[in-house]
Amino acid sequence: MIDVHCHLTGDEYDEIGGMDGLLFHAKQNGVFTLIASGFDLDSSIESREIAKNHDEIYFCAGFHPSELGKYQDGDLERLKEVCKDQKCVAVGEIGLDYHFDDNPPKDKQKELFVAQLKLADELGLPVVIHSRDASLDTFTILKEHKDLLKRGGLLHCYSYSAEMVKDFVALGLYFSFGGPCTFKNARKVQESVQLVPACRILSETDCPYLTPVPFRGEFPNQPKNVKHVVEKIAELRGWTVEEAEKQIDEKAKRLFFKLR
Repeated sequence: MIDVHCHLTGDEYDEIGGMDGLLFHAKQNGVFTLIASGFDLDSSIESREIAKNHDEIYFCAGFHPSELGKYQDGDLERLKEVCKDQKCVAVGEIGLDYHFDDNPPKDKQKELFVAQLKLADELGLPVVIHSRDASLDTFTILKEHKDLLKRGGLLHCYSYSAEMVKDFVALGLYFSFGGPCTFKNARKVQESVQLVPACRILSETDCPYLTPVPFRGEFPNQPKNVKHVVEKIAELRGWTVEEAEKQIDEKAKRLFFKLR
């Protein structure tokens, strides 16, 4: 199995033996490929180093919309150099987040979102998109800049309506689902799992957050728990777990073409 979106740069995993412990538990649960997500320049650089030291880990590099307060002139060029690494599979996570009132101004978020879409296109990479409480603006920007999505993109931890799935599918995007699809009252997310085309569905943990059932509430979440997400995807779609694993693995390698 594969965890296409996890955060590995914090100290949350020290109690389980750091990366060695995390990978041991992942493999014990059938998870053999991880994509570590950067969220600013420093975490992108650190994710690159983690990937360099572990064959099972790849990474993506980008500025998360909530972290743009850290952005400085020249950071996009620095990010570009990080993205040129052979194990960088995407520019991300990038996008829009309007959830909190003190998030960076919307205009700045949009500006850096488009700038990073252009960077991905220049480098021939897909994008990993974070979008929270910004569905219309996210869709509008992606539609207006569809020419920058030649390598495709992923809406990670998809949480918008099932009705919007077809709009994003028309842009050639993939969808990944994490712990929330296992939550008892997550009807909207579960409907989306059922409606996303089989050729566009992926699995993630977004760890250390969003721990799935049956361990909901535990911290930190770990990549090993993606198996519970895959099992729920299989249940919701009427697949066997083996079918879900095969579908997700094939589609992950199609989108993230650098994966072995």
